[in-house]
Amino acid sequence: MTRETVAVVVVTYNRAELLETMLAGLARLDPAPDTVIVVDNASSDRTPEVLAAADVQVVRSEENLGGAGGFRLGVRTAYEQGHDRIWLMDDDVVPAPDCLGVLLSHDEDCLMAVREDARGNLAEYAATRFDLDHPWVLRPKTASVVTTYARRSDMPPTVPLENVAFEGFMVRRRVVDRIGLPDDTFFIFYDDCDYAIRARRAGFTIKAVRDAVLVRQLDFDQQHDLAGWKGYYMYRNLFAVHFRYGGTALVRLKPWLLTVAVVVLSPLRGGRAEARNVTRALRDARRMKAPPAR
Repeated sequence: MTRETVAVVVVTYNRAELLETMLAGLARLDPAPDTVIVVDNASSDRTPEVLAAADVQVVRSEENLGGAGGFRLGVRTAYEQGHDRIWLMDDDVVPAPDCLGVLLSHDEDCLMAVREDARGNLAEYAATRFDLDHPWVLRPKTASVVTTYARRSDMPPTVPLENVAFEGFMVRRRVVDRIGLPDDTFFIFYDDCDYAIRARRAGFTIKAVRDAVLVRQLDFDQQHDLAGWKGYYMYRNLFAVHFRYGGTALVRLKPWLLTVAVVVLSPLRGGRAEARNVTRALRDARRMKAPPAR
C-alpha cells in the first residue's frame, strides 16, 4: 500500500529559539513527513532567519492571526495541496523520532499524540470528559488524561478524548471535507476544543495514542490574568462554546450567570478590568453562536 501523505502544520509567533529546537525534532522524524508548513504570524524576531535555514514551506501572514487564524491558514494550505493527513503543532513541542510512525500505524481519522514535560512527566491535558450537558458544572473539562493516569505508562494503548489541543492533533482530509477548517474568529483559546466538538458531532472518534510522544519545551500553564487581554478571549470563547454546543437551555444560560457573578464579586476579586472583560466577552460571544459554515 502507498503510505498516506502527511503535512505537518506549525504556527509560530516570535519564539525563534523554541521554533529552532522544534524544527530540529521534526527533521529527526522517521518516517519523515511529506512536508512541513510553518505559518509565521508576522514575527518580528529572528524567526525568518530560522525558517530560511530549514527545509520547510513558509506561509507568512502580514498580521498576527492568532493561533486560530494561523491553524486555519495552515490547514487550508495543506488541504489544498492534497495531503491525506494533517498534523497540527505549536512551536514549543518536540516529537520523539518515532512519533509520526506510531500515529500512522493507527487507522483512525482523528488522533492525538501524548505530551510529556521535559522531565518525562505526563502533561497531556486533553479532556476525556467535557461536560456541556449539566448546568451545575462550572468548568466543562471534568476529566483529562493527566487527571486520570499518573504516568503515561499507566495509559492503555489508546484513550478516547472529548477535546484536544492543536499541539499534536492529526486529522485525515475527510475530516476537513466534513466539518471544514478551524474557526479563526476564536483568535486564541478554545479553537481546538471547538474543532474537536465539531468532529465528534460529525461522527468521528478521537483517540490519544500512548506511544506517540511529544515533549513540551515549556512548563504547562493554563492560568491567565482574567483582567488582562487574554482574559477577554478566555471568557468570550468559553461562552461561545456554551452557546454553540450547550446541551440544554440551562447550560446555554451559564455564560449569563457567570457574568453576573464576576461583576458582583469584582470589588473583592478581579476588579473593574475583569468585570469589563466578562461583560464585553458575553456581548461578543453572542455573535459567535453559530459554528462556521463548512
